[in-house]
Amino acid sequence: MFVPFSVNDFLDRAVQVYGERVGVVDEPTQPAASQGELTYAQIGELARRQAAKLDELGIGVGERVAVVSHNSSRLLTSFFGVSGWGRVLVPVNFRLSPDEVQYIVEHSGARVLYVDPELEESLAGVTCEQKYVLGDDDALYAAPGTEPAPWAYDEGATATINYTSGTTARPKGVQITHRNIWVNAVTFGLHAAISDRDVYLHTLPQFHANGWGMPFAMTGVGAQHIILRKVDGAEILRRVRDHGVTVMCAAPAVAAAVLEAAQSWEGEIPGRDKVRIIMAGAPPPTKTVIRVQEELGWEFIQIYGLTETSPLLTINRTRAEWDDLSAEERATRLTRAGAPALGVRLAIDESDEGAGEVLARSNVILEGYWEQPEESAAALKDGWFHTGDGGFVGDDGYLTIADRKKDVIITGGENVTSIEVEDTLFSHPAVAEVAVIGVPSEKWGETIKALVVLTADATAGPEMEAELIRWCKDRLAGYKAPTSVEFRDELARTATGKLQKFKLRAPYWEGLTRQVN
Repeated sequence: MFVPFSVNDFLDRAVQVYGERVGVVDEPTQPAASQGELTYAQIGELARRQAAKLDELGIGVGERVAVVSHNSSRLLTSFFGVSGWGRVLVPVNFRLSPDEVQYIVEHSGARVLYVDPELEESLAGVTCEQKYVLGDDDALYAAPGTEPAPWAYDEGATATINYTSGTTARPKGVQITHRNIWVNAVTFGLHAAISDRDVYLHTLPQFHANGWGMPFAMTGVGAQHIILRKVDGAEILRRVRDHGVTVMCAAPAVAAAVLEAAQSWEGEIPGRDKVRIIMAGAPPPTKTVIRVQEELGWEFIQIYGLTETSPLLTINRTRAEWDDLSAEERATRLTRAGAPALGVRLAIDESDEGAGEVLARSNVILEGYWEQPEESAAALKDGWFHTGDGGFVGDDGYLTIADRKKDVIITGGENVTSIEVEDTLFSHPAVAEVAVIGVPSEKWGETIKALVVLTADATAGPEMEAELIRWCKDRLAGYKAPTSVEFRDELARTATGKLQKFKLRAPYWEGLTRQVN
């Protein structure tokens, strides 16, 4: 028997088995009216009403619906209300500039755009055929009791298009299918050992690789979702205390914020021996792992993946064989990317210079890049997904990421292409040459440094550094701007005129065992 997978499988089960249970607690400080506590039965009803509203708006199966939003119960419901009835959800990074959002709306061909109320003014110039403020529930939901037109589930259909920075200045639209989402969510849930006793805190942006699939996995087992709109270390500790949080996913910068807040926390740290914090983006320092385990008493789990892989490729969780190791030895093992998740096959392209490129095969690999067939063919060459990351697999089967082959900087869990930042800096009249690199940062994993050669009539110094950083912030999302600018007389190039980024990065990474932090 063949029964096609659908994202609605997760919500359908939650409604049937846990209908009267509170499924989500919305952020109380939403700029639109908070939806407060919603049972799974209510979430199911809202998802159906959202799908029915799209029927009324004339949005057909396969057409795209974009949402630019901070974490919210309305965005959580949209994963089902949009994709569950055959449309394609395009969750957009709320940190992007208006021009970047406009590009995604146009490139994806979205016919509907929902915008977070906090972003209504800044994104006023972004146009779409139909544009609404998220929180205008008359625009989001059909009348109570309205049922949507049925959709015959197709697990090969695109469920979401998630835009990610790549090796070119413009982002690529990653097509994630219902099958991708289903396999990722179930596999992730298995490895993280989630159950209906869990309480999940949304510290991870829901737009980011569909919240790594946790909105689906946690819904499927009937766990409770706690929405956190903006990351704050002390507030995370309060939510853990007040709601009994047991699981969260986060970039290393979030762990750093919690550890800092814990220094002034009064009383026992909440969640000791109960919370599992799952990290990715870039491996944190071993001392951060030790502090999470000893100062917070939380379990540390490391994963590795990409938006293109839904995202889970590997998972690294402490195991019985490591129980007698010292804290330092355990932490060293845990900062590796991890062992392949169930159903994932890894290979290393040893023909590549330096660290071989990591290749992957799995049912979580993207269908392709939206309307970019050449990029899709290159990424999926020879039946393997080419991650662009360099690494090696040890004798125990664990993957270690040693270098980044494609020129992407991961800062605070966000991908930034150096080319995009370089193009922006080069548009400044005082810049003659520029190279953008990632350098180690204890807080962010990596941070962005610009190496700049100025024109003959420009003057280097703190004022020029501040001006160039401000120039980027005015034109790009804030996290893409350099945090420092170093002025050079020249930038070393090959005989053919190409910059050698690995040589430019080398002095800043000296003494570190891998070229990602």
